[in-house]
Amino acid sequence: MMQTAPLDAVMRSLADPTRRAVFERIARAEETTVAELTRDSGVTQSAISQHLRSLKEAGLVIDRAQGRNVYYRVEQKGLAPLIDWMSHYGAFWSDRFTELRSLLKEMDP
Repeated sequence: MMQTAPLDAVMRSLADPTRRAVFERIARAEETTVAELTRDSGVTQSAISQHLRSLKEAGLVIDRAQGRNVYYRVEQKGLAPLIDWMSHYGAFWSDRFTELRSLLKEMDP
Protein backbone atom coordinates (compact mmCIF):
# COMPACT_ATOMS: atom_id res chain seq x y z
CA MET A 1 0.00 0.00 0.00
CA MET A 2 1.19 3.50 -0.86
CA GLN A 3 1.93 5.98 1.91
CA THR A 4 -0.64 8.73 1.63
CA ALA A 5 0.84 11.46 3.87
CA PRO A 6 3.53 12.60 1.39
CA LEU A 7 1.09 12.29 -1.52
CA ASP A 8 -1.56 14.27 0.35
CA ALA A 9 0.95 17.01 1.16
CA VAL A 10 2.07 17.29 -2.48
CA MET A 11 -1.48 17.32 -3.84
CA ARG A 12 -2.69 19.81 -1.22
CA SER A 13 0.26 22.10 -1.93
CA LEU A 14 -0.15 22.00 -5.72
CA ALA A 15 -3.95 22.36 -5.55
CA ASP A 16 -3.62 26.12 -5.11
CA PRO A 17 -3.21 27.80 -8.54
CA THR A 18 -0.96 30.58 -7.23
CA ARG A 19 1.26 28.11 -5.41
CA ARG A 20 1.42 25.93 -8.52
CA ALA A 21 2.48 29.00 -10.52
CA VAL A 22 5.22 29.76 -7.97
CA PHE A 23 6.42 26.15 -8.22
CA GLU A 24 6.49 26.38 -12.02
CA ARG A 25 8.45 29.65 -11.91
CA ILE A 26 11.02 28.06 -9.60
CA ALA A 27 11.30 25.04 -11.89
CA ARG A 28 11.90 27.27 -14.93
CA ALA A 29 14.44 29.46 -13.13
CA GLU A 30 16.32 26.52 -11.58
CA GLU A 31 17.02 28.72 -8.53
CA THR A 32 15.41 31.99 -7.43
CA THR A 33 14.73 34.31 -4.50
CA VAL A 34 11.50 35.56 -2.94
CA ALA A 35 12.18 39.01 -4.40
CA GLU A 36 12.53 37.55 -7.90
CA LEU A 37 9.34 35.52 -7.47
CA THR A 38 7.45 38.59 -6.24
CA ARG A 39 8.54 40.75 -9.16
CA ASP A 40 5.81 40.96 -11.84
CA SER A 41 3.71 38.32 -10.06
CA GLY A 42 0.91 40.50 -8.73
CA VAL A 43 1.33 38.73 -5.38
CA THR A 44 2.77 40.26 -2.21
CA GLN A 45 6.12 39.17 -0.85
CA SER A 46 4.37 37.93 2.28
CA ALA A 47 2.02 35.73 0.22
CA ILE A 48 4.93 34.37 -1.84
CA SER A 49 6.74 33.49 1.40
CA GLN A 50 3.65 31.64 2.66
CA HIS A 51 3.40 29.69 -0.60
CA LEU A 52 7.09 28.83 -0.42
CA ARG A 53 6.64 27.55 3.13
CA SER A 54 3.85 25.25 1.97
CA LEU A 55 5.91 24.01 -0.98
CA LYS A 56 8.87 23.40 1.32
CA GLU A 57 6.76 21.53 3.90
CA ALA A 58 5.42 19.31 1.11
CA GLY A 59 8.99 18.53 0.07
CA LEU A 60 8.63 20.22 -3.32
CA VAL A 61 11.28 22.91 -2.89
CA ILE A 62 14.48 23.31 -0.91
CA ASP A 63 16.26 26.48 0.07
CA ARG A 64 19.82 27.69 0.43
CA ALA A 65 20.85 30.78 2.36
CA GLN A 66 23.57 32.98 0.93
CA GLY A 67 24.18 36.22 2.76
CA ARG A 68 20.90 38.07 3.11
CA ASN A 69 19.22 36.07 0.33
CA VAL A 70 17.53 32.69 0.43
CA TYR A 71 17.53 30.82 -2.86
CA TYR A 72 14.81 28.31 -3.68
CA ARG A 73 14.98 25.44 -6.13
CA VAL A 74 12.82 22.44 -6.92
CA GLU A 75 13.55 19.34 -4.87
CA GLN A 76 14.32 16.59 -7.40
CA LYS A 77 12.43 13.91 -5.44
CA GLY A 78 9.56 16.19 -4.43
CA LEU A 79 7.11 15.00 -7.08
CA ALA A 80 7.93 11.31 -6.52
CA PRO A 81 4.79 10.58 -4.43
CA LEU A 82 2.59 12.06 -7.18
CA ILE A 83 4.47 10.25 -9.95
CA ASP A 84 4.22 6.95 -8.04
CA TRP A 85 0.49 7.44 -7.54
CA MET A 86 -0.07 8.27 -11.20
CA SER A 87 2.01 5.32 -12.40
CA HIS A 88 -0.12 3.02 -10.22
CA TYR A 89 -3.26 4.23 -11.97
CA GLY A 90 -1.54 4.22 -15.35
CA ALA A 91 -0.97 0.47 -14.92
CA PHE A 92 -4.59 0.07 -13.78
CA TRP A 93 -5.96 1.73 -16.93
CA SER A 94 -3.50 -0.06 -19.18
CA ASP A 95 -4.77 -3.39 -17.86
CA ARG A 96 -8.39 -2.31 -18.36
CA PHE A 97 -7.75 -1.25 -21.96
CA THR A 98 -6.06 -4.59 -22.66
CA GLU A 99 -9.11 -6.40 -21.26
CA LEU A 100 -11.43 -4.20 -23.33
CA ARG A 101 -9.38 -4.85 -26.46
CA SER A 102 -9.63 -8.61 -25.86
CA LEU A 103 -13.36 -8.40 -25.25
CA LEU A 104 -13.92 -6.38 -28.44
CA LYS A 105 -11.92 -8.93 -30.44
CA GLU A 106 -14.12 -11.71 -29.05
CA MET A 107 -17.24 -9.79 -30.01
CA ASP A 108 -16.00 -9.04 -33.52
CA PRO A 109 -17.58 -11.52 -35.96
